[in-house]
Amino acid sequence: MVAAAVPAPGGPDAIRFETLSVPQPGPGDILVRVLACGVNRPDVMQRKGLYPPPPGAHPGLGLEVAGIVAACGEPLPGQTMPEVGARVCALTNGGGYAEYALVPAAQSLPWPDGFNAVEAAALPETFFTVWSNLFMPAFPAPGSRVLIHGGSSGIGTAAIQLVRSFGGIPYVTAGTAEKCALCEKLGAIAINYREEDFAERLRELTDKKGVNIILDMVGGGYLERNLRSLSTDGRLVIIALQSGSKAPDADLTRIMTQRLTITGSALRKRSPEAKAQIAQQLQQYVWPLLVSGEITPLIHTILPLSQAAQAHEEMESGNHSGKIILTTEESPQS
Repeated sequence: MVAAAVPAPGGPDAIRFETLSVPQPGPGDILVRVLACGVNRPDVMQRKGLYPPPPGAHPGLGLEVAGIVAACGEPLPGQTMPEVGARVCALTNGGGYAEYALVPAAQSLPWPDGFNAVEAAALPETFFTVWSNLFMPAFPAPGSRVLIHGGSSGIGTAAIQLVRSFGGIPYVTAGTAEKCALCEKLGAIAINYREEDFAERLRELTDKKGVNIILDMVGGGYLERNLRSLSTDGRLVIIALQSGSKAPDADLTRIMTQRLTITGSALRKRSPEAKAQIAQQLQQYVWPLLVSGEITPLIHTILPLSQAAQAHEEMESGNHSGKIILTTEESPQS
């Protein structure tokens, strides 16, 4: 099989392709014949050498796939395995940029009815991330005001739709008028962060109340404004550090006086049990919304696996809205 590899950290041209033996699934695993895989920011960071895989994880790029179950390992106690030939999408532990990928069966889900491989590949990393950070351990209260940075990204567009579907009010930041318009079409209140101080604008939009939750992938450079944007008892959830890990000029007094909570998470480092629980909740609460069309993954572009470097260039350009998907030689409509 063909699989992407990064022999040494570098730019997009550091991605190489190798011919490897098809792996065999061990206990609790399934072998997926990959039809499509998603490109995500952690892939770019890993390629640069800034986000090494956790111990025991596959060293290859690619955290989400969609395809056909080619083989199953022995089930773990009490586990029901998908059937060979089943169409699944899955959160991988790495190695998704390949013609075959090993996946823990508990991190796989059936394609939503009516979805093709490209659409299914757009789901796992994005929806696992948003759901686990905004809806677990408990759903936000109805009417919660939620600020989503990077509103036009794959995670952002998914978060907008999930917040709306479960009774919240989504606010987003985006960097162009076109991206703001896209977010507004999905039901968000958009702020162009290049033209306005989002913290000041949020005070106006919320009658100085602030937002209840912030989903932040920007990091340190936004901390001071994020704290100013939160309501009393508000919660800041940091899921990426695109502007770096340092936070200059943040007034931490607000954390005490407003009883603010700051949390963070890295999906890849969560336990298999935690990922399995997320998958179960997604199938229960989100899959019906995907089937009905109430929520739809947004696809920016589709490229063949051989153009993974171009996909990374597009991701790093910041010009994309929605998901970037790679496909194998199989038809993405399979």
